[in-house]
Amino acid sequence: MMLVSEIFESIQGESTRCGEPTVFVRLAGCNLDCHWCDTRHARDGGMDMTAEDVLERALAPGIGQVCVTGGEPLFQADTPDLLEALLTADRTTVLMTNGSLPMDRVPEAVFKVVDVKTPWSHGTAPGDVDEHRPPPHFLDHNLSYLGRGDEVKFVVRNRAEFQWATDWARHAGLFQKVHAVLVGPAWGELDPATLVEWMRESGLPLRLNLQWHKFIWGSDTTR
Repeated sequence: MMLVSEIFESIQGESTRCGEPTVFVRLAGCNLDCHWCDTRHARDGGMDMTAEDVLERALAPGIGQVCVTGGEPLFQADTPDLLEALLTADRTTVLMTNGSLPMDRVPEAVFKVVDVKTPWSHGTAPGDVDEHRPPPHFLDHNLSYLGRGDEVKFVVRNRAEFQWATDWARHAGLFQKVHAVLVGPAWGELDPATLVEWMRESGLPLRLNLQWHKFIWGSDTTR
């Protein structure tokens, strides 16, 4: 059985796949509690569904892309099997995960978008920053499961968090490893224009990650 928060159709609002029609499978439950989390409704509750029922619901609209998200989707043991079934059904399959749980069972053909949390994601913004301070909620060995089709994103609130994210991305070799390194402003806490200036000044091949769904349907939407 799987614990499902919701299954719905929309467009992809984040990553380099922004704007693409997508079926979202939002699984319930999460092992983290981030300061800027905008899907707290998925932390608790949810409905029990078999993996077969989840697959049927995801395939029913006939949309070619399915995104499995949360919560934290790898918090559930059956998620890798669901991902494999979606691939078998010839769906472009996207997994959005926080990278804090093992990714060894995630099929290689799945497009992985890993949201690496800054060391201050669970509290106040940082003061002094050690550029080599590792992300406390990321498993280093998950880097070995990322390839040129995958993406890593960071959410930042200020210049210090941005600096940490870019320093760690270089330290981890992300610019050579993955398709895109994305950085996005915490909604309502950082002006996107300011972030763009920092990106320009960095000289790094970063990509701006905005939450399109919020610009289209309002700041409270998660769809």
